[in-house]
Amino acid sequence: MTTILSDAITAQPPVKRLRVDSYTNGLLGPSQPMLGPLADGGTLIAGTPPGCWGPMITPAFQGGHEVTQPVAIAGAEIGDAVALKIERLRVTSTATSSGVMEFVEGRYHGDPFVAKICAACGTEHPASHVEGIGQDAIRCDHCGAEVNAFRFKHGYVIVLDQENQVSLTVNQQIANRLAGKASVMSALPELAGQHSVLSLARADIPGVAAHMRPFLGNIGTTPSRDLPDSHNCADYGQYLVGAPHRYGLTREALHAAKTDGHMDTNSVREGCIVICPVKVPGAGVYLGDMHAQQGNGEIAGHATDVSGETELTVEVIKHLTLEGPILLQNVDDLPPMARPMSVEQRQKVAELGARWGQRKIEESGPITFIGSGVNLNEATENGLRRAATTTGLAYEEVLNRATITGSIEISRLPGTVRVTFLCPLAILDRMGIGHLVREKYQLK
Repeated sequence: MTTILSDAITAQPPVKRLRVDSYTNGLLGPSQPMLGPLADGGTLIAGTPPGCWGPMITPAFQGGHEVTQPVAIAGAEIGDAVALKIERLRVTSTATSSGVMEFVEGRYHGDPFVAKICAACGTEHPASHVEGIGQDAIRCDHCGAEVNAFRFKHGYVIVLDQENQVSLTVNQQIANRLAGKASVMSALPELAGQHSVLSLARADIPGVAAHMRPFLGNIGTTPSRDLPDSHNCADYGQYLVGAPHRYGLTREALHAAKTDGHMDTNSVREGCIVICPVKVPGAGVYLGDMHAQQGNGEIAGHATDVSGETELTVEVIKHLTLEGPILLQNVDDLPPMARPMSVEQRQKVAELGARWGQRKIEESGPITFIGSGVNLNEATENGLRRAATTTGLAYEEVLNRATITGSIEISRLPGTVRVTFLCPLAILDRMGIGHLVREKYQLK
């Protein structure tokens, strides 16, 4: 399978600024045509519709998200990496809904996120429409039957205050009123194809106040074969292994193809840098699945998916071959043991070394590797081994460094973690990202 990177695209001079407002209907991979090319150092602006619940309840979608059409980055070749510096991130939805899900048997084939069918007429990925509000509102265009493959076990509707970064769940009467103008309240972009989850109007826990802390749940580069966008990772991707639908594959094929863009890592927010593997020519940068808030673990299985706008700049890192993403998190998001020492602390370390005769003191900076697996143990080992492979440090040394200068943190159940530690700057320089680490953490 070859990437659709047309001669018309490659012949065009790279642009310094590009806006994307078109989406891929739940799929990522070489079959998706790319926009661009965007210049190395250029700015990408994207308006994104919600992920998860909206695409989940829209049977035509072949993945669990609705991410942007991929963008080719000039000079990015297979075996390189692309650094995505998130400059601005803003929620545009006024309200959203989420909760704990369950599946409706008979309305999907193997995987309800990927292979939806109408149980009444047998149409695969049927076109659908919204009639009224509530859990029966999603109807098949072909036969009129209720066709949603998902139900809320427990759900909520929440209104959002982007300016003050607070939010509040509402009662059933308000939820019903919001459902009557769901697309407007969701701020669905013009070209979005999903139904708004607000139409379901499930309001089980009114009056809960919550902080907003928006971030992107799915951001990265195009996998080397077509995958449902929500399955570009090892934990959700495991449901593709041996699956009976057209996207079924082997475990080896999944791991070779995926780029782990679906991280649901709440520190992928304004100010951070995401360094992504390049597995197709041009990289194919995409983004979506903005969340208004989420604690570590995404314990309910879904968070508050919203429409939003993101601005980021791109930088190609030549010859940095990665299996999955590296994060340069904001200082506030770093585990305490991995935060750079202050000038005063460094002086005290020097004095401590002098007392004992240890003159050489390592210069280091924080780095975070995403680990991905079918469960947390596998994801943790994956992240540690990625760290060892990429840095050239012995695996056992990575274990020690992550213990005394870092931490293992859960990003998402069942199997996405962050492996963070202080890494020698000499190694980061050799990787080609030392300048990013120095700039990000103001290291000399």
